[in-house]
Amino acid sequence: MKTGADSNDITEHPHDDKPRPYVCTVCDKRFAKKKNLNVHEQVHAGEKLYACTVCEKSFANQRSLMRHINVHSGKHKCTECGKCFGSNHMLAEHRRIHSGEKPFECTVCSKRFAASSALVIHSRIHSGEKPYKCHMCDKAFRQSIDLNTHMRVHTGDKPHKCSLCNRSFNQSSNLQIHSAGLVTSKSN
Repeated sequence: MKTGADSNDITEHPHDDKPRPYVCTVCDKRFAKKKNLNVHEQVHAGEKLYACTVCEKSFANQRSLMRHINVHSGKHKCTECGKCFGSNHMLAEHRRIHSGEKPFECTVCSKRFAASSALVIHSRIHSGEKPYKCHMCDKAFRQSIDLNTHMRVHTGDKPHKCSLCNRSFNQSSNLQIHSAGLVTSKSN
């Protein structure tokens, strides 16, 4: 699923004034090149034809699979904590957790962020922008991951399973609440 931010998306590069005439009809993301729009649209199709042979995760395009394989190869590994990343950019962004560096500042409230994408998402609180729209109902979201989670309401998908009673939940937070209730009832 990001699903990571698409580097060709204007919403991830707020200071980029490149013309982006190609628009996704599902989520309104804009792209400078038609081929980038075509790759992006595979995310909405739900088809994940490219499978990782190491962990069996699947991806909508080969580029995402190749980035993911870097995680297994240890190509971009944090020397501080050992966590591996799909790209050097993602590793550099992660290292800021250890250094405490937050170079991106909100011009409205002065809150600082380690990643530019986090600032973009935060800025939507001030602007009210919700670019990720559900094509099945009228709901809209600030982050693509929130739309992905919401879609489970429509699909009935419940990927978070309790290891004790086999109940399933559409959000990990609901599983955590359920699990905490089981622990509390056992201790009484």
